[in-house]
Amino acid sequence: MTGEGPASHVLERTVYPKAHVLNRFIAKLIDLFIVVAAGEIAPPVGFLSGLAYILIADGFAGGRSVGKRLVGLQTLRVDGREAAGFRESIIRNLPLGAAQIAYAVPYVGWLVSIAILAFESLLIVGNEQGRRLGDEVARTQVLDAGQLAVSD
Repeated sequence: MTGEGPASHVLERTVYPKAHVLNRFIAKLIDLFIVVAAGEIAPPVGFLSGLAYILIADGFAGGRSVGKRLVGLQTLRVDGREAAGFRESIIRNLPLGAAQIAYAVPYVGWLVSIAILAFESLLIVGNEQGRRLGDEVARTQVLDAGQLAVSD
């Protein structure tokens, strides 16, 4: 660190570069395959298992869901250099959980689900740090796994 005190630490949390957008979408697609597979293999328990996975996936070791681990991404708390835990994962993925629940309602629910996913996707693409609504509320950011080591 170049400066001393809490002010310099506050400045550091905003400099993480945006993770590659394509990698984020690929990782989420992998995670969604897991959710859909759970729902198809063991309905209705599979639906609930998929919903639980969506909510807690980024809280696994190193802030990495299965998709993030395969693609090389991680979820980090912006107020420190720690990986996101289950609490942050649940908070940041509430919009996606709501989209999954809405999707269970034919027609209107499908439109609501698509609207939520489109909004979150636009934020990933348009936000300078790639932070979607869930990330803003949970104070997290998705990084390419090597970025944290490089910025140290």
